Formats: sequence, structure tokens, C-alpha cells
Amino acid sequence: MSVRKATLSRILGSALAVGAAITWTTWDTNSTARAQAKPAARAAVGNVISGEGLPNPAPKVTQNWGELPAGRTWGTSAGIDIDPKDGHVWAYERCGAGTAGGGPVDCDNNPVDPVFKFDRRTGKVLANIGKGVMVTPHGIHLDKDGNVWIADFANNKEGTKGQQVHKFSPKGDKLLSLGIAGKPGNADGQFNQPNDVVTGPDGSIYVSDGHDGQGMITAAALAEGLKRGATARISKFTADGKFIKSWGKLGTRHGEFRTPHAMVFDAKGRLWVADRGNHRLEIFDQQGNYLESRYIYGRISGMFIKGDTMYAIDSESSPLNHTGWRNGVRIGHIDEDRVTAFIGPFEREDRGYQGTAGEGVAVDADGNVYAAEGPNSIRQAGGAFTKYSVK
Repeated sequence: MSVRKATLSRILGSALAVGAAITWTTWDTNSTARAQAKPAARAAVGNVISGEGLPNPAPKVTQNWGELPAGRTWGTSAGIDIDPKDGHVWAYERCGAGTAGGGPVDCDNNPVDPVFKFDRRTGKVLANIGKGVMVTPHGIHLDKDGNVWIADFANNKEGTKGQQVHKFSPKGDKLLSLGIAGKPGNADGQFNQPNDVVTGPDGSIYVSDGHDGQGMITAAALAEGLKRGATARISKFTADGKFIKSWGKLGTRHGEFRTPHAMVFDAKGRLWVADRGNHRLEIFDQQGNYLESRYIYGRISGMFIKGDTMYAIDSESSPLNHTGWRNGVRIGHIDEDRVTAFIGPFEREDRGYQGTAGEGVAVDADGNVYAAEGPNSIRQAGGAFTKYSVK
């Protein structure tokens, strides 16, 4: 072999050896990284039904959060939101009522101010408004100007109050009312158990209407509900309250609902509706055209979107209507039907393994989570509101 060929052979042999070493090192490093990542990946996936294995981003629990004026007793709630101006918490309690409406106590026969603004750090009352206007507050929404919107989903016995949506200034002045006071119905611009209200990017008003559908679990029950005029729809109004259109009815197809319990807009201008009886989130454009759905969040009562993260609270899953699904707050990215974190519930003996959680949910600038406790959870929670702190 010539000197030149021998030299070339040595060079090629060295290069191959170095290449093999690099390849082995790269494979070994990648395999080690994969092996180290596997436990974390498994923990992040967890069990979406039970919540086991999912991280809890706000593990510190403060029960009976928020001050209550002397002489008053906490009533149930289903609504809580964040002030866009200063980041503090707005919520309501039902004037001492232990039920969701229709009980012996409501805001008509116990006319105290039901709507509160709380300091998000201390829970101190910064404002208390709404006295004498409503019967059973249900949904709450803070618009971009800091005005407070409330849906009043019941009516009084005299038929003079309720079944409306009200807009208040931050100081408590009533600025606008939609619907016919005390008169439930399904005509345009009329409500029959309005659940929630939200304003769109252009100021348009959206009201989700009809609470009974969640209990209609047979085709016959749905047919009977439709026959008697029960509602399950979204109504849209101009910013000054003129009726534009409505869409939806009782049913299970996309664009139909069995209790459209809560609504929220995302940064893309899409309207999300918690279709509680159908165990899903439905997404629409601002004209009411169906876009897509999410099924992984449970039997949802309330929602809050912070950035691109969805917080959906399940207060209603129980052994008889959604077996095995644990109550609590499920958290995930808005563009995926996937849950990545979970805040667990309080325990309740007759809801074994499933527990009980609130109906409304809100998240402040620091990532602390607030729940509004409904009739299923207020006793276990110890008050109308619970705060889940990041630290």
C-alpha cells in the first residue's frame, strides 16, 4: 500500500471513529433526556376524570373568603368576575338564600345589596350595590369600562320583578335593563331564566337563557320542554339594548343546549358557552355560527379565560348525572381539548369520590383562583366564596 493510501485510510478510520463517538454520545444524551422526561410527562397528563396526577397551580385554600356586613348570612352564588380597571373581585350572594332560587329567602323579600366588590388581597368590601332591583342573581360580568352586568333568573310572586338583565355603574347606578320585569317568556327580547350575560368586543350584549334543560334526560322530556316553550338559547342585543337575534333551542346537536349556564369571550373574539346539561363547551362566532366544541372539562357551570388558558369549574357532576367525574376546576389551553392542571373540590359524603365545588370561577393577575359557591357546595365551603392561592 502506498504512503498516500495508508494516510488516507488512517484519516477515514479516525473520522469514522469520531463520528461513531458523536452519534453514540448524541443517542445516549437524547435517550437519557427522554427517560428523565417520561415521569414528568406522565404527571402532566394525569387522569382528567379524577384529577389524579394533574398539577394544582393554586394549592392554598382559603374558605369563607371575603367580608360580610354585620348581621348578614352568606347566601349561595354562581357568579364572580375580575374588575378590568383595578383587578379586584366582583361577585354576588343571593341575599342569604341557601337555594339557587325559589326558596323562602331571596333578594326580593330580603332586599339587601347582593353585589360586592372585594379587595383581591384582603377580601375587604370595596363596594356593595344592587339593593331592591333583582330577585335571584345568577350571572355576573364586568365590561371593559368596569360596568357590572347581572342576570336575574327568577321572578317574584307578584310578577313585578326578575327575569331580566341589569347593567350597573361601578357605584351602583342602574344604567340599563333588558327583558320584561317579572314576565318569563320566549318572545324576542324576553327571557325565561336568564343564566348569564356578557358583552362582545364591539359592545354587543349576549344573554344565555333557559335553566331547565339540564334535567331533561330523555327525548320525551326535551319534546315536552319544547312544546311548553322552555328556552335554551343565546340572545344578542346592540350595546344600547335593542334586540338583534337569538339562536339555539333545547337539544343535543351543535348550536342546541341543555342549560347554557355561562359565557365568556376569548381574545380571538369567539364566544364560549358552557352547555352544562350536554357536558361540553360550545364555541361560536359573534353571529352565532357554530365553530367547535370541547368535551374534556366535565359538567361545566362557570368559565374564565386568562390569556390563552381556560379555567372551567364543574360543580354538578354527581353519581347520578355524570358518574365518576370529580368536581373542581379543570385548566387547559383554549386551542386544545386537553386538561393540563386541576384544582380539587371539597369532600361531600353523598358524592363519594366526586366531591363538590363552586359554580363560578375567576382568576386574578397573580394566578389566584376564586370560586363562587352554589347550593351544592356552600355548606362544605363554609361561605359563598373560596380563594385558591398560588402561594
